[in-house]
Amino acid sequence: MPSRDEIDSQPQTEKLEDSEEFIRLFTRSQRRLFLYILSQVPNPVEADEILQETNLVVWKKSHQFQPGTNFIAWSCRIATYEVYKFRDRRKREKLHFSESFLQQVADESLERIEDDEERHTALMECMKRLRSEDRELIQMRYAPGENGKSVAKILGRPVNSVYQSLGRIRRVLLECVNRRLAAEANT
Repeated sequence: MPSRDEIDSQPQTEKLEDSEEFIRLFTRSQRRLFLYILSQVPNPVEADEILQETNLVVWKKSHQFQPGTNFIAWSCRIATYEVYKFRDRRKREKLHFSESFLQQVADESLERIEDDEERHTALMECMKRLRSEDRELIQMRYAPGENGKSVAKILGRPVNSVYQSLGRIRRVLLECVNRRLAAEANT
């Protein structure tokens, strides 16, 4: 029979694991959440302000999030309400869009975010299937501050050869991503 300490520690461990997962999801979502808000508020400074308000609400309501569900969709719903509150505070401005138009923009933006997330997941899976030399070449090329010429210099290869290899690898990745997305759409 488990001791009282073992029983008491289980919920705390689960809460800790849930908390760590929530923080991971929260952190990863910031860029997408900002872009979602920015699609509804054309000023990046205002979008950042709304993001901060959204983050406060998301954090306060973290206990309501159901692990295993779509964190982005959940947090975007909260962001939508924060955008509405922001607009209510800014009613005095001259240019106003209808609520239905803004809701349509928000819905389309959320769809695009979800599509981008699926495409990104497919790309990561396709990257794993590349030959190690091809994967390394792509990672080198897309490292911050790198370009085809700098990679060619590092590898001691002609620039044209590197560009040809990169073009071939991109085509392979594009075909792989399209196949994976088509297969997912058919399931």
